[in-house]
Amino acid sequence: MKEKDIKSYLEIGETIAVEFKRCGNRIENDVYETVCSFLNRFGGDIFLGVNDDGTVSGIAESAAPDLVKNFIASISNPNFFSPTVYLVPEIVNYEGKTIIHIHVSSSPEVHSFKKVIYDRVHDADVKVTATSQIAQMYIRKQNIYTERKIFPHVKLEDLRLDLLPKLRVMAVNNSGSQGHPWLHLTDEELLKSTRLYTVDRITGESGFNLAAIMLLGKDEVIADVAPAYVTDALCRIVDRDRYDDREIIKTNLIESYEKLMEFARKHLPDRFYLENDQRISLREIIAREMIANTLIHREFTGAYQAKFVIEKDRMYTENANRVFQEGVLTPDASMPNPKNPIIASFFRNIGYADQLGSGVRNLFKYSRAYSGKDPSFLEGDIFKLIVPLKEILMDGGGHLENDEHQILSLTDQRILECMQDNPLVSQKEIADRLKMNVNTVKYRIRRLQKCGLVERSGTNRNGQWKLSVPHIIE
Repeated sequence: MKEKDIKSYLEIGETIAVEFKRCGNRIENDVYETVCSFLNRFGGDIFLGVNDDGTVSGIAESAAPDLVKNFIASISNPNFFSPTVYLVPEIVNYEGKTIIHIHVSSSPEVHSFKKVIYDRVHDADVKVTATSQIAQMYIRKQNIYTERKIFPHVKLEDLRLDLLPKLRVMAVNNSGSQGHPWLHLTDEELLKSTRLYTVDRITGESGFNLAAIMLLGKDEVIADVAPAYVTDALCRIVDRDRYDDREIIKTNLIESYEKLMEFARKHLPDRFYLENDQRISLREIIAREMIANTLIHREFTGAYQAKFVIEKDRMYTENANRVFQEGVLTPDASMPNPKNPIIASFFRNIGYADQLGSGVRNLFKYSRAYSGKDPSFLEGDIFKLIVPLKEILMDGGGHLENDEHQILSLTDQRILECMQDNPLVSQKEIADRLKMNVNTVKYRIRRLQKCGLVERSGTNRNGQWKLSVPHIIE
C-alpha cells in the first residue's frame, strides 16, 4: 500500500471497513475479533501500530516479521477460526515508522473466532448470539432468496383467489393492451406463470412459496409462516411522543399497499404540479414509491417490525433488509439488488411498481418538487427511506400557484364533510366518526379556522359550524 493511500485512511478514521490497533510485542484477541467481523460483513482494512485517533505509534521493526508469522498461524488454526482463513499482512514503512496492513475480503462463509461469531456494526465488533441474527447472516452470505422457500402443505384454498379477477384487470390496464397473458390463464396457470408455485431444483419439492403467501395468503396463513410480519403506519404531526393516528397492517401485500396508500392520502396534502403540461400528484408518486419499496424489498423472515411514519418535517419507512452494501444510496452511486424478484415482478405487472432502480431516481426528482429537499436512502440490516416534508405544507399553508385556494388533506376534507352534514356536530363527535384522536381533530379545526375555511358561531356547547370557502378538494 502506498503512503498516500495510508494517509487517506488515517484522515478518514475508523469506519465500518477500517480499524486501527495499537500493537506491542504480540497481537491481541481484539485484532482477530475484527478479522472475524470483517469476514462476516463487507471486508475491510486493519492497521496495526496506529492509535484509535489515527496517529501512528508504530511497531518495532524487528518484531514485525514474527507478528506476521504468528498472525498467519492463528487465522489458519481451526481451534481459533472456523472456518479457517488465509490472509497476507503487509509490513509498511510510513513516515519512518513500521506498521502492518491487513486487508480482509468479505467471505462467502460465516466465521467464528474461538467459537464466537462477530459482526461489524459501524466501527465496532459485536458478538452475535441471537439465533435470528445468525440466520440472517447465513441468508446474506448465501445469497438466498427467502421468498422462494416452498411450503408444501399450503394449498390453493389458503390463498385469496378472490383478489385475482381485480388483479387481472389491473395487469391489463397497466399494460395498455387487452393481450396481457393473465387475462386468459386459469388461476392455477397464473400462479405458476408468476412463479408463485415453483419447484425446488435441489430437493425436487414443489408447492406454493413464501412469495405466494405474502402476496395472496389469507391472514391466518401469513401469521403462521411469518409471525413477525406487520407494517405499523403512524401519523405524528400533533402528538409527536405517541401518535395522532395509527394503523397496524398484517394482511397480504396487495391489500397492505392499498391500506398504506389510503393512510398517506389521509394525512399528506397534495401540491399543484405540472409536468409536460399535465397535472400529476406528487403525493401519489412519492407515497407509491416509498410504500412499494418497503413492501417489495423487505426481508420477511426478519423479526424487525416495519414502519411507515408521517411527521411534521419528514416521512419515512423502515424495514428488515438483506443488505448487500452498507451506507447511503444515491441515483449515481447505488447498485440496485432485487431482494424479492418474484414479488417485485408481480407488483410491476399490476402497476404498483416500476423497474428496479427507478424508485431512487423518481424519489430524488419528485421529492425536490414536493419539499425542496432530497430524500435519504440508508442501506443496512434495517433499510430506512426518508423523504423531507415542508412544515408549512403540513400546517395547511401550501397554496396553489395562483395563491387563491387552500390545498386540503383528505382528513381536512372529511372534517369539513362532517360539518357540512351536521353543522351542530361537536369536535368529539367528529373524532369518533373519523376514528381519530380528539386533540388531532381540534388541532386541524383550528388550522381550518385560521385559513378562513370554517367559522364557529355560538358557544362551544351550543354553537354551529359555517363553511366559508371556496376550497379545493384534492
